[in-house]
Amino acid sequence: MSITKTDIVEVTSKKQLAIYIDFPHELYKNDKNYVPELFIAQQDILSPGKHPFFKHSQMQLFLAYQGSKVVGRVAAIYNVNHNAFAGTNDGFFGFFDTINDQDVVNALLDASSKWMKERGVNRMVGPVNLSTNDTCGLLIEGFDSPPVIMMPYNAPYYKDLLEKYGLSKQTDLYAYIIRRNKINERSVRLLEVLEGRLKRSDIIIRKIDAKNLKKEIPKIKELYNKAWDKNLGFVPFTDEEFDHVAKDLSLLLDPDYCIIAEQNGKMVGFALGIPDINQILIKIKKGRLLPTGIFKLLFGRKKIDGVRVLMLGVLEGYRKLGIEACLYGHLIRNGISKNIRYAECSWMLEQNYLMNRAIEQINGELYKRYRIFEKPIN
Repeated sequence: MSITKTDIVEVTSKKQLAIYIDFPHELYKNDKNYVPELFIAQQDILSPGKHPFFKHSQMQLFLAYQGSKVVGRVAAIYNVNHNAFAGTNDGFFGFFDTINDQDVVNALLDASSKWMKERGVNRMVGPVNLSTNDTCGLLIEGFDSPPVIMMPYNAPYYKDLLEKYGLSKQTDLYAYIIRRNKINERSVRLLEVLEGRLKRSDIIIRKIDAKNLKKEIPKIKELYNKAWDKNLGFVPFTDEEFDHVAKDLSLLLDPDYCIIAEQNGKMVGFALGIPDINQILIKIKKGRLLPTGIFKLLFGRKKIDGVRVLMLGVLEGYRKLGIEACLYGHLIRNGISKNIRYAECSWMLEQNYLMNRAIEQINGELYKRYRIFEKPIN
């Protein structure tokens, strides 16, 4: 236990927000696997008025100080849409970082719990940054390599600190790595046969039309909100939220990793991979694009040899027809042609046995595990 008093401060100014965003950089300055988030991206998601989340829900940021030194941070989140869809009354805690000090964790989560209780919340869940459509989970296994794009990272001691606070496991999230030198290419070899069968049902597999995203994006949103709606913690995107995410992801879009299954113009399956730009971000000090970070990002993209498979889903009623295998087959074939060294499939619910088994069949290796915790609020 710390002998220094911990003070909790609500973030209310731009200066405090900058301190909040920058805290992890100091915390992990000696950790070779830490990847700084882009400052402008964090500023966007944490600022009311900039992100569409704040049109329906609330968030309060807290900083922990010992004397004049920042020692921790957390966000208390009240996601109205999540609770309405799930029929729950949860509050999320997210953007959580701390020194290895139980008093700091207790103070941060007590402040979050109090804020949530004032809004009638009866259960604290996290780490979740806004919703499960965003970055979520606490890394509990796989600390020997950097995270891929849009996946969290934290020190190993976080788990013990959260458990000592009284949080317990709600669910685990899996990250699989598929290595080029170990991949099972059976789905590639069977593509012609599988696609032939699908065509008899008027189902075709194609790349996204990158020149006509305005037409493609609404279909993808509709598919996402239907195909993922049974996932634990799922909450549908609003139109503005999906457009916001789509705008960000379009900057990384490679049609070779954005594959669509379609039946008579109806989108029934979708897979999205994005280049692992964390290979570049890990070299950008404090996540600042200026003055030199922007050049590292622009000129380093051609050297990226990893991909994160961010989404792969098929509408209920179209599953087990071979669509999933075709989507994987196209991603694998295209990745091989571009000399991709690895692909991470993440995150996968531990209960999603069908998809987890499909990844394992192409020699995907479970190499990182993340946990979402919960605790009743009395």
